[in-house]
Amino acid sequence: MTGPAVAVSAFLLDLDGTLVDSEPLHRASYEAWFAHRGWELPDLAIFTGRRAEDVFAVEPGPWSGLDPTGLAREVVAFVPDEPPAPVPGARELLVAARAAGVPLAIVTSAGPDWVERSLAALSLPLDGVDLVVTARDVVDGKPHPAGYALACERLDVEAAHAVAAEDSPAGVRAALGAGVRRVHGIRTTHVREQLSAAGAVEVHDDLRPLLALLPS
Repeated sequence: MTGPAVAVSAFLLDLDGTLVDSEPLHRASYEAWFAHRGWELPDLAIFTGRRAEDVFAVEPGPWSGLDPTGLAREVVAFVPDEPPAPVPGARELLVAARAAGVPLAIVTSAGPDWVERSLAALSLPLDGVDLVVTARDVVDGKPHPAGYALACERLDVEAAHAVAAEDSPAGVRAALGAGVRRVHGIRTTHVREQLSAAGAVEVHDDLRPLLALLPS
């Protein structure tokens, strides 16, 4: 793919696993937390791309019946105190899109503090993007499309002409559900087949191929 069929109205980008390779840190936090709780470690794929409190609320497990929000706060306390590694092409895409005048939004299941920490790892200030939609901004998390729909509404852009990037099937489905037609999968945490099955138009190892979608 050498360029977009139509102008890109906005880049709508997931954070964890898309802009920063933070899944190893999150996995370490879950492993430490489950050990602390004395619970058997489940398949952590159920947490990828989703808010922890949503998983605790709807998925069966030893946490059933406990306060999902309180449990999610416990997990956060176990996140290692180190910066996440940038995904190749992430900073270049954000800087180039900003220079080209293409609106940028981060649409994440994380909270504002983690967004700020992640942007710092990319050597970017919080105002390095036009909009951030976090877990606190919507009632329903991914795979519900609310976050992406809100981003398009606040940026005043057409979802059909936006480009999204996601590393999880839940995130891909969320963007598609909001009307985004060009959702690119980033193969940091899930295999190509899983992202394609969720509806990703293309799957890449990192964000560098998306630079070709910017206006020349």
